[in-house]
Amino acid sequence: MQGEEAQQHIPLAPNLAALTDAEHPWDVFAQLRSVRELTTNQGQPYLVLELVDLSAMFEGKIWSDSTKALQAAKAAVPNQTVKLRGMVKSYRGKPQLIIENLRPVLPGDEGFDLGQIVDPALSAVEDLVCRTLVIDIETVPAHDRTAMPESVAEALTQFAQRKEPGAGKDIIEARIGMAMGLSPLFGKVVSLAIGDGDAEPGQEDITVLAVPPEGALIDPVPPWLRLMSEPELLAAFWALASKAEVVVTFNGRNFDIPFLATRSMIHGIPARCDLLSQRFSLKPHLDLIELLNQRDKGPGKLDVICWALGIESPKGEMDGSMVAPAYARGEILKIAEYNAHDVRATTAVFRKVRDSVLRYRKDWS
Repeated sequence: MQGEEAQQHIPLAPNLAALTDAEHPWDVFAQLRSVRELTTNQGQPYLVLELVDLSAMFEGKIWSDSTKALQAAKAAVPNQTVKLRGMVKSYRGKPQLIIENLRPVLPGDEGFDLGQIVDPALSAVEDLVCRTLVIDIETVPAHDRTAMPESVAEALTQFAQRKEPGAGKDIIEARIGMAMGLSPLFGKVVSLAIGDGDAEPGQEDITVLAVPPEGALIDPVPPWLRLMSEPELLAAFWALASKAEVVVTFNGRNFDIPFLATRSMIHGIPARCDLLSQRFSLKPHLDLIELLNQRDKGPGKLDVICWALGIESPKGEMDGSMVAPAYARGEILKIAEYNAHDVRATTAVFRKVRDSVLRYRKDWS
């Protein structure tokens, strides 16, 4: 590409979001997140690339007639920063970069801005980057119901009454509190436990990002705990998720990931990768409950799965219903420890599933 660059005047896009449909090629810098090799109906190989920067996530394609680009993409390593050249086409209503050439970024590349590629939130958790990211969250109510608009407070009450028809005032109040903690519109993330699914058994280092209650004093702060605000926690999660090959959860498709995504939207924090749309794909989001769910044939909670698989249960003195009251008492350390136990158990379940089921599936390797 270097020799061609000296002879051609190709416009350089400042970022992926600036790419538009055009009749001329573009140059652009991006991070190459993944490369998939597929075959056309005519038996010709082609590649689908997932390209990201701080502005957008973009799909690129390399057809079989772009031999050099094919070879360069296959030789690239995950998350490598590259310079691309291609034409932007519309495919099913979405822009797509048809790549003509590709190479790694070189020192002195004119127009290259690392600040467009590297998420600044990564600096707080860069040591936690891993290929298989195992996560779990804990949430609590974020608002004082008495300070809400009347219509919003009434909607909460009506929701609780539908769930508990004929229940007394105390039960309704408890139900409202539970609903607020489980909804990202009314609740917030106060703990995010992180583990490496590829760590050897017994060597898992679980780190917890936690949001302390106002006025809470934790001294000393244990080395596995990192205190921050909820926006900082959310930004750190997406920075790590965008670097991972797969994010592993237990019931994350129904709860953790939508909660994180909605809270991020409320705070104006970009979701750096798509962990929801490909429900039946194993990557980039593996929800273990999808593989182990009883589907109403029996209970399928994490502690039940752990019992069946011979794994130590994560349940101890605390359960999910105790998180909000504990947070109100300032017990963020206790919540973080409980959160860490869940991730340790989820990691153990993942290893069982990986070694006995996933290793034999073509869509996992």
